[in-house]
Amino acid sequence: MTNLYKEKLFFFNDDCSELKITPNSIEHAYLAILDDDLNTAEKIFSGIDSPRAIWGKRLVNILNGYLQDFPTFFEIRNFLEIDLDFLLKNQKIGYVEQFLGSLEYLATINMETYKFVGRVMYENKLKSAALKYFEQAKEIYYNDPELHFLLSKYFLDINNFENAMFYINECLKLLPDYYPALLQKEKIEQMIN
Repeated sequence: MTNLYKEKLFFFNDDCSELKITPNSIEHAYLAILDDDLNTAEKIFSGIDSPRAIWGKRLVNILNGYLQDFPTFFEIRNFLEIDLDFLLKNQKIGYVEQFLGSLEYLATINMETYKFVGRVMYENKLKSAALKYFEQAKEIYYNDPELHFLLSKYFLDINNFENAMFYINECLKLLPDYYPALLQKEKIEQMIN
């Protein structure tokens, strides 16, 4: 099993110094992924009856380059961002690329897929990648208020106040009482004036 470089390892928690992993647990399967042992990860996930393990098995299929069992709308919604973030933070770039290669298909199951990926990229300070995925999300489902909020946030971060205001207004057209968007609009207005 992998040598735990606890000062470098990201395992769904910033502090891994007290990390204890039980054999044949969900955590053990994810550790096997980090150790590039996808066969072990799949066996462990297959032996666990939980939504997380069912998704984990599908994740391993994606990382292996094929889908045997197709993920559900809710699995994508609940786990895609967490696992993509996990792979990025642990610098598993080959797996990230494999994962990103499955997005076109995953987006046919859950049309928010590109938005989820964009949010992970944004939170990991991969801003040009975030914009790319937000733009793809916009092509699939333009009337997503959260997507416009995220685009506004992106443009605000790069001091493009015109686009930040455009997207926050688009968000508020769709969801007029969305409190975080109202606050963000105030912030943009203050920065413009």
